[in-house]
Amino acid sequence: MPVLLRRVPPVLSVLGTVLATVVAAILVVLTIGSGPASAATTPEPTPTPTGDFTNTFTIGGIIRDGDTPLEGVEVLVEGSGFEETGVTGADGRWSVSPPSAGEYTATLVPETLPEGVAPRDPENITRDVVLGTTNTVNVLFPTGEGTVSNTSIWDTILTRAVYGLNFGLLLALGAIGISLIYGTTKLNNFAHGEMVTFGAVIFFFFGTVMNVALPLAILITLVLSAFTGYAQDAFLHKPLRRRGVGLVQAMIVTIGLSILVRYIFLFFLGGNIETLDTGLTSTITAGPVTITVASLVSMGISIVMLVLVGLFLTRTRIGKATRAVSDNAGLAAASGINVDRIIRIVWIMAATLTGLSGILYGIFRQVNWNMGFQILLLLFAAVTLGGLGSAFGALVGSLVIGIVTEVSTVWIPNDLRYAIALLILILVLLIRPQGVLGRKERVG
Repeated sequence: MPVLLRRVPPVLSVLGTVLATVVAAILVVLTIGSGPASAATTPEPTPTPTGDFTNTFTIGGIIRDGDTPLEGVEVLVEGSGFEETGVTGADGRWSVSPPSAGEYTATLVPETLPEGVAPRDPENITRDVVLGTTNTVNVLFPTGEGTVSNTSIWDTILTRAVYGLNFGLLLALGAIGISLIYGTTKLNNFAHGEMVTFGAVIFFFFGTVMNVALPLAILITLVLSAFTGYAQDAFLHKPLRRRGVGLVQAMIVTIGLSILVRYIFLFFLGGNIETLDTGLTSTITAGPVTITVASLVSMGISIVMLVLVGLFLTRTRIGKATRAVSDNAGLAAASGINVDRIIRIVWIMAATLTGLSGILYGIFRQVNWNMGFQILLLLFAAVTLGGLGSAFGALVGSLVIGIVTEVSTVWIPNDLRYAIALLILILVLLIRPQGVLGRKERVG
């Protein structure tokens, strides 16, 4: 193998170039897509009950149109001499607090749904609820999916496919990070979901709590995310590699780190679901598809970043060196490549991309302490589906999973869509074990 890299530029120089490009792309897209926030007033959401959980009873749920939370939707709960109406907040959640255990009915009020949205089954909008063995019951009211008379099934499928494309692009940013780390170190990083959460939480803190300007909040989040990648390799994984710790033990370390960081988020953030305030709340309609400006901006940023990653891996010396280390680290080292430096750059780049994925996913689904862990399995599924260690395979796998999960909600309940994605993964691996773009393992 020819010498692909004799001198790798300093890590900070590479990171600075990447961050500058990201911020420039974000500023361009925000300039195009920014607009005044909607001034429409909405009903006050039902407050979350507090107090001794052993004496508090709660009936609630979340109402969405696909992935879009519906605000101001009413649900009437009555029974055992109790009657109260719950109203969904900005995150689509509603709840009421009955005074005691007993039998209740929860009825969706269709008239409060936004225009163009209807119950999936208009004849079945009442749920029977029994409080007794459990203090909290969540109620599901599926909406949309072609129940509006003037909406054809093909229009619904097209709408879901667009939403799925957005979701797949978000997954791709995080999945490529997993793929790059696995490709260069053969390590499955189970703390990767917390890297997604980190990006969303930091952006929420600076952008919403501290009210920092949007581009600056994004820049701060990406810099801190990059530092977490540097810290994980410098203070944890590189010392483990030097001591010859096996991959299984290193993987268990990442599981422990995941649990630790996840509960640190819970301690500081609490169990609440927070909404990111970007000001991009207006919508754009193109044919049957209605999508928010925030989603369009998110898709634009994702596409720009994925193109830049592809150019980095195929056109730069460091990118070619990264691919060489992924293919054969020993041979790459013998060719003059500083393998440890390449791994460090990969960790920094993976953490930066994953932090950006967390920002966009937080805009897409709101922020909570467990959000990254909830999609960790999907990230691994995307990497496996596309081919372990292949960045381009991770992109393909992410798009497949994103589109399949969204389109499948046309026929199945929202809560089962991830199961369909994993079923697709199993079927593909039975036919092509190495994944869509993976290579068969070589012997010898």
